[in-house]
Order: sequence, then structure tokens, then C-alpha cells
Amino acid sequence: MRLEALTIRVGIGYDVHALVEGRPMILGGVEIPYDRGLLGHSDADVLIHAIMDSLLGALALGDIGAHFPDHDVRYRGISSLELLEQVMKLIQAQGYRIGNMDSIIVAQQPKLAPFIQQMRVNLARVMQINETCVSVKATTTERLGFAGREEGIAAQAIVSLESFGG
Repeated sequence: MRLEALTIRVGIGYDVHALVEGRPMILGGVEIPYDRGLLGHSDADVLIHAIMDSLLGALALGDIGAHFPDHDVRYRGISSLELLEQVMKLIQAQGYRIGNMDSIIVAQQPKLAPFIQQMRVNLARVMQINETCVSVKATTTERLGFAGREEGIAAQAIVSLESFGG
């Protein structure tokens, strides 16, 4: 009988986008009603960008800027959920699947609690894992720093990847 070894890889991601007028706020693939949105080449979904960087980092595949450069017109205004689908194809091509993902959004405003469950649903669908393996949390900075002054929003994510090999 041949036993297969489990390989686990871990990656961490971080992203920040400025808050600006005239853009929708998209977090976790959910449009959040707010008077400002996040500035970026794509839809500027800071949460998904942090998740993608954690996935790419776990396999030492670079970062999202290397895969989806902001000077490439193909990515102008694109949904970050679509970009996450492309990253998932890279992860699967390497023989890995997601074990779990934990993340946190750092924002003074808007209040995100009413939208977190839909974010989890969106992310679980695209990452092809159960919602119980997807954690999204939100916190403020008690009005300290750029997030506290409502100049921008940050997100961090950590992911574990699993592969069974012979």
C-alpha cells in the first residue's frame, strides 16, 4: 500500500486602496452602499486583492501586480472575483487546493457586518471551498492612521493550501 504525503503551504497577503468619490465600493464581490469607493485599476476590491496575494505567495508565484499589471487595459474595471478565478486556475494547475482562508478588512467606515455573509458566499464559490473554511472579519482602527481618518481601506488575508503527492 502506498501512502501519500500531505503538503501544506501558507501565504499571507496585504493590500490598501484609497477612498475616493465617484467610485462604487466593492468588498468581497459585494457592492456596499457608501458615498465613496476604492481607487484602483480594477474594481479595487481590497479584500480580494489581499486574498489573491496570499494564494500566490503560498506557492511563490509572485504577486497580483505581476499577474495583472495596472497598465494592462484588459484589467481596467474588471471584477476582482474574475481575477480570483484566474488565480484559482494557477493554484489548481500546481496541484493544490485551499484548506482555509482567514481575512480582515480594516475600515473606520462603512460598517461591514451586514455584508460579511455575502462576501463569504462569494469567496467560497470562487475558491471552491465550503463557507466554513472562509473567514471574513472587519475592524476599525479607533480613528488612528489612514483608515481611522477614512482616507483608505486595508485588508489582510492568510491562506493554507493542501496538496497530496506520492
